[in-house]
Amino acid sequence: MSIGDGTRGDAAPPDLRLPGIVLGVGLGGFVDGILLHQLLQWHHMLTSTNHDRIGVKYYDPHTVSGLEMNTVWDGVFHAVCWIAVLTGLAILYARVTTGRRAVWASRVLWGWILAGWGIFNLVEGILDHQILGIHHVHGGPHQLWWDMGFLALGALLVAGGLLLQRGARPYEPQATGTGRAGRVR
Repeated sequence: MSIGDGTRGDAAPPDLRLPGIVLGVGLGGFVDGILLHQLLQWHHMLTSTNHDRIGVKYYDPHTVSGLEMNTVWDGVFHAVCWIAVLTGLAILYARVTTGRRAVWASRVLWGWILAGWGIFNLVEGILDHQILGIHHVHGGPHQLWWDMGFLALGALLVAGGLLLQRGARPYEPQATGTGRAGRVR
């Protein structure tokens, strides 16, 4: 089979790293927003702007107008998470044209999704909690410990995701000798 003849027989299997990471970032953001912002109500996007490092106006979440503004910014945050999930799905769909069912069972994909969630925690925890200071995981006298725990969870998710996908076989659209397209572990 010659290179460039339009067949996929000798082509490298599609790389699941980028779609997995983008999906993980979006899904990790949803876990953060739904669990910490809405269910536990530990923080919103702007709950610490009275102590931030960039001069954003403070919107007290204990007042109606402050909660309204924080809710708007939580909505912007969720919209970005939604766009990340849709983008990750679009990239995954573009890369995988056969054996899609097998991809969802792939340790490679789920490993990269966990790594993406960890990357979200690390970037969001360092940028929003530490550098900008616009909110903390759980504000108050022990907020640094909560923030460090969030970063530690992010590091564990990245490490766990890398370990999960490390030993897995890459997705192969036409795995030879399997009798089925797209076998992955």
